[in-house]
Amino acid sequence: MRANLSKLANLDFCYLTTTGRVSGRPYTIEIWFALSGNTLYMLSGRGTHADWVKNLVRMPEVTVRIDKKHFTGRGRIVKQAEEDALARRLLVAKYQPRDSDDLTEWGQTALPIAVDLE
Repeated sequence: MRANLSKLANLDFCYLTTTGRVSGRPYTIEIWFALSGNTLYMLSGRGTHADWVKNLVRMPEVTVRIDKKHFTGRGRIVKQAEEDALARRLLVAKYQPRDSDDLTEWGQTALPIAVDLE
């Protein structure tokens, strides 16, 4: 899978589908992402208040679409300091050159989320 992922790593968005914690229905968002090995990282600007994060915490099994490729995985809030720093560094490095806004604050304050892809 790693070869497939490396070809997709530079794309702008992925589509993360969680299961609604109340409805039980699929809930899909378009979101920025970065990859490291078989782990996909995202940052939640609303932290644990974002619906998709609440869904992921309740039911960690998720699907991810990048371009036309579909992956399954298990989501989690990043808790280890070293991985937290990696996620922030990867995302800001990928998107700062593409965005006219300063992403420094977002990169420092947003909640890092990981999806370990199967």
